[in-house]
Amino acid sequence: MEFQVVMEVVGKSVDVVGVAVIVLGALAATAVAIARLSRREEGVYRRYRRQIGRSILLGLEFLVAADIIRTVAVEPTFVSVGVLAVIVLIRTFLSFSLELEITGRWPWQKSHDEAATQPA
Repeated sequence: MEFQVVMEVVGKSVDVVGVAVIVLGALAATAVAIARLSRREEGVYRRYRRQIGRSILLGLEFLVAADIIRTVAVEPTFVSVGVLAVIVLIRTFLSFSLELEITGRWPWQKSHDEAATQPA
């Protein structure tokens, strides 16, 4: 097999993994939320949103990796690299937005626990 064909298959495989992570994460989060609702626990919706967001974030990482593999290894033209840059920019914005939504802080900000354990 040619290198480009192999890289295309690898890129598509990583795409499939990314989509599977999102779908399976959403299904698992839904199952956990239903179980918690049946036990009448508090804060189910907030935890459910956080778990869904984490699944999407992880899936987006795989999807970006697949785009990079296909663009750099399969078709490294200026147009494809430009399209990749736009895709990565959009997905990075989505990742930052999801991180802010999930944790209440930007990815580069330390959590309260990390800040307390760090020496000054």
